[in-house]
Amino acid sequence: MATVHLRIGDLVWGKLGRYPPWPGKIVSPPKDLKKPRGKKCHFVKFFGTEDHAWIKVEQLKPYHAHKEEMIKINKGKRFQQAVDAVEDFLKKAKGKEQNSEGKADSKGKKTPNKPLKILEEDDEDLSALKDPSEKDLTDSDPEPSTIERLGAGPASGFKWESSPVKDDPHFHHFLLSQSEKPASSMEPISKRLKIIEEDTGSTSIQAADSTAINGSITPTDKRIGFLGLGLMGSGIVSNLLKMGHVVTVWNRTAEKCDLFIQEGARLGRTPAEVASMCDITFSCVSDPKAARDLVLGPSGVLQGIRPGKCYVEMSTVDPETITELSQVITSRGGRFLEAPVAGSQQLSNDGMLVILAAGDRTVYEDCSSCFQAMGKTSFFLGEAGNAARMMLILNMVQGSFMATIAEGLTLAQATGQSQQTFLDILCQGQMASTFVDQKCQNILQGNFKPDYYLKHIQKDLRLAISMGDMANHPTPMAAAANEVYKRAKALDQSDNDISAVYRAYIH
Repeated sequence: MATVHLRIGDLVWGKLGRYPPWPGKIVSPPKDLKKPRGKKCHFVKFFGTEDHAWIKVEQLKPYHAHKEEMIKINKGKRFQQAVDAVEDFLKKAKGKEQNSEGKADSKGKKTPNKPLKILEEDDEDLSALKDPSEKDLTDSDPEPSTIERLGAGPASGFKWESSPVKDDPHFHHFLLSQSEKPASSMEPISKRLKIIEEDTGSTSIQAADSTAINGSITPTDKRIGFLGLGLMGSGIVSNLLKMGHVVTVWNRTAEKCDLFIQEGARLGRTPAEVASMCDITFSCVSDPKAARDLVLGPSGVLQGIRPGKCYVEMSTVDPETITELSQVITSRGGRFLEAPVAGSQQLSNDGMLVILAAGDRTVYEDCSSCFQAMGKTSFFLGEAGNAARMMLILNMVQGSFMATIAEGLTLAQATGQSQQTFLDILCQGQMASTFVDQKCQNILQGNFKPDYYLKHIQKDLRLAISMGDMANHPTPMAAAANEVYKRAKALDQSDNDISAVYRAYIH
């Protein structure tokens, strides 16, 4: 039975979760990056995407021995680009070796062959690779491991389930980072705050992109609780677990917890128990009533709050609800932060949400690794209530825009114009966006599977209009859009996607 030894510098095929095998190389991780507990793994840098991740030994194959096999089962533009990047790397490596030998010969000396330093120009945080002949590795290096091949063929002993790679725009989010993220993302969130002074004299603080770079998320050692496993909460919890956080979950419908328990989460029997067991408890529920009930109801969060415990409200609610929850949490010695998220189910699954936070600044900093896992950017907006106000304004604009797009599509049809042509023209102009293209395509295909519930955007429009009334500020566009969504709800579209507002125009 042959044994394949893998070490730093080796080219490999690595498989992560449901994604297909991808070419990469084993590199030394950043010194402050903790190695996952449990099974042996190596830190792999992937070609083409410039992403990094810890990959278990049993999910790695030597590159050359399995190249033909992988090329046969995986197709797609991104995959081919990744393979081409490997070949370019090999050509450059060979050229450097020949160069080195030529210089040595011209001096009449020979230098021993050492592995190339596998560092790209933007990988300043990765330490230089060691010569495989050296006796040991540093503590921060992955442990040398073996993969046992159980037969003679190159593919023997491996049972990966693979499907062809699609040219998926979300694929490059499946790892821990993106190549376009700034190197400063390696710093703690508290050191990456950009303060913007506005004309009003108020201060907003932006975390200058909190997504980790080069796999640098170091999960907090604090115990995390999460309440609410709906469209948004499910993706958030999944990413917290993937990045190594210790998470205890609770959901009103307990069956929704099962999948996360299988992935390593712990189960809390009540919101009070979760808050009592955990250092930081997040919640993400549907509306102000649900948010209040979760805290103030029987076996609610408030019963588990003790001095120093942190509570983070991620639901999109009105500022008055936030003020009330902040007051009751802090009255028990707890620390409060609101952190509603802008995005959709897909963005939640991809860990690409935008997080708006306000309240206790120290809690915001304590949540650094959590926010890095769940979002691409986080903003700190000052005192509690500001994040709720900003989120309602954002969702008011999004909801009104979606209603206008649906109105345009139906007017095009009513006047004998091609809806597809309308969309094609729209997507070539200044309003072109992934949001417009995706929502319009869903409408044309009759696909209203929820990515963001219609009933929730109508709730946000209602709350934004109320907020405008309190500020004595007119919101006529939002009011008009709200009426269209109310009609869509009357047509039983509440649990469909926000794009189902289209049906309000055709009935």
